[in-house]
Amino acid sequence: MTDDVNGWVQSADAWIASIGEQGDWTRRTFLDAVMLDRAVAIGGRFLDVGCGEGRFVRMLQDRGMSGSGIDPVPSLIETAQKRDPEGDYAIGFGEKLAFDEASFDLTIAYLSLIDIEDYRTAIAEMARVTKPGGSLLIANLTSFFTAGKWSRSLTGAAKSFQMDDYSKERATREKWAGIDILNWHRPLSAYFEAFLGNDLQLTHFSEPTPPPVDDAKHDRYTRVPGFLVMEWKKSTQGR
Repeated sequence: MTDDVNGWVQSADAWIASIGEQGDWTRRTFLDAVMLDRAVAIGGRFLDVGCGEGRFVRMLQDRGMSGSGIDPVPSLIETAQKRDPEGDYAIGFGEKLAFDEASFDLTIAYLSLIDIEDYRTAIAEMARVTKPGGSLLIANLTSFFTAGKWSRSLTGAAKSFQMDDYSKERATREKWAGIDILNWHRPLSAYFEAFLGNDLQLTHFSEPTPPPVDDAKHDRYTRVPGFLVMEWKKSTQGR
């Protein structure tokens, strides 16, 4: 954990301006629908780890759910509280959750594990605060997507996707719309080992892609699926 939280403190204003209330293209086009359906089906009290400006917390509240949102970036939490004065938001780190054991029925990481350097500790903390029989709901970039990039040949031919160093965990700098942050690549097996090592059982796995829409981004996320959604259920028996 660093003072600038991997660039997020300096990028917060640009993030708020870019994402707004509607979310970015991938969220509003297909990821929100998948995550909302899964979250509502699980139900109960939720914790959104890395809630940002609180957009997904408010969407869940609009569907009758109640819960809390935490984020390490003060200005994001301030914005969440301004937009939802009655909501429960706090500054917090996924690696050290300030909640008692078994506090939530549902713990969510909606594209936030890629921002957390010590993801193993964060997953252990998410499992700790989840009730036995409760679930962790995860949306993340796919590992082959974070290990690669789109490129165009020197002749100007159609773009292709190139992947390298898949097994090497590392940070990559991502810049867009005034945002300048670090995202973390890990092979999928590393994530699975962390979840399986915390008394969790995989109950859902999907790689959602956008519906047919007339938008250049559609091709980017159908030729190479960029996202995965997982549900991990905590045992009722304990270790």
